[in-house]
Amino acid sequence: MSTVSTRTLAWRTGATVLGLVLMAAAWVAWMNLHGEEPLTANGPAGPSGPAPKDVIDRGAYLARAGNCLGCHTAPGGALLAGGREVSTPFGVVVSPNITPDTPTGIGGWSADAFWRSLHHGRSKDGRLLVPACPYPSFTHVTRDDVDALYAYLRAMPAVAKATAPHALRFPYHTQAALAVWRALYFRPGGLAPDTRHGPEWHRGRYLTLGLGHCAACHSGRDALGGTRKSLAFAGSLMPNGSWMAPSLADPAEAGVQHWPREEFVRLLKDGVSQTASVSGPMAEVVYSSTQYLREADLDAMAHYLASIPVRRQPTGEPMRAETAVMAVGSKVYDTHCADCHGQQGQGAVGIYPALAGNRAVTLSSPNNVVQIIRHGGFMPTTAGNRQPYGMPPYGQVLTSDEVAAVATFIRQSWGHTASPVSTLDVLRVQ
Repeated sequence: MSTVSTRTLAWRTGATVLGLVLMAAAWVAWMNLHGEEPLTANGPAGPSGPAPKDVIDRGAYLARAGNCLGCHTAPGGALLAGGREVSTPFGVVVSPNITPDTPTGIGGWSADAFWRSLHHGRSKDGRLLVPACPYPSFTHVTRDDVDALYAYLRAMPAVAKATAPHALRFPYHTQAALAVWRALYFRPGGLAPDTRHGPEWHRGRYLTLGLGHCAACHSGRDALGGTRKSLAFAGSLMPNGSWMAPSLADPAEAGVQHWPREEFVRLLKDGVSQTASVSGPMAEVVYSSTQYLREADLDAMAHYLASIPVRRQPTGEPMRAETAVMAVGSKVYDTHCADCHGQQGQGAVGIYPALAGNRAVTLSSPNNVVQIIRHGGFMPTTAGNRQPYGMPPYGQVLTSDEVAAVATFIRQSWGHTASPVSTLDVLRVQ
């Protein structure tokens, strides 16, 4: 091939690659802007006076449904003043101040700007928000509800507290990376009606997929942190890898397809029911959010979640632990666990949860049972469970080998066939 032909081929290849890059960039830009109206320049920051009390009260209820306090209040910090750090596989995200302070909060935000942030995932200044803010769920919330939430936040005491910057690794902190992520995974818009279902189902879907953002934790995610329809409610490790949010599509994990509805309502209301209890991140959700929801709304959520098609998690051939490991685990259990949970793992209703038949201890990931053994198990204090019993932490009493052995014993006793837990599994849990 002549030099001229080689140069021509190289030029054509370069032009083709450049054209594809420009087309991809144009597609990403269009996917991030279509359907979004620009904010009015120099528009009013907010209403001239306080909103009506009924609107503020509705906004307060919606803030509970969305668990705004859970992310936007740092441990020991002022209410909704931000500063809570969330560890993710891509670095640390810091929640912003959403009190009505003008320099550091949302005091200078208009209702339109607030709507755009929740519906389109874009800040007041036009920058794309990190999807640790669950705007892929909040985009389903109606404008009326967003405006009520805005009215409530503006009625809260202003707190002057600047938000520290995120500590995300390159390139995840860049606007270009966020634009690509959104083009791949985010589609703004509400929930279309489904004529196969009635008002209760629609209300439950709205709360579950919208402000409740249950799918944000309970759906599987790929390497880029995105989720797809096939991963919806399939369960996932929490962003910091410490706890497992179990599958809501699998009755063997956290699916409620076969539960009595009142049982699940009680679990969300009180944090404990006849057959289950919550701890870890879900205890925080019950404590600061679901215990305050109206029973009709909890019932609607239960109705919707029970309608999720069953998708069983793939399981291989059950692996049996070595006899020596089971012997060590049995000894640890007899010494530290049996007095409360019973020799046969039967527990005590309303006091100590049963371990036999407990889905939380037989999940595909051992993270949750390891966390509870090491750090203790604590149900939330609720109106229906004012003095919950707690389990002390054993992380300073047991070695990693012993934690692995007793976790294995629990996961393979009383008819359980979950996989054994190795010492390396324990060390991997954050």
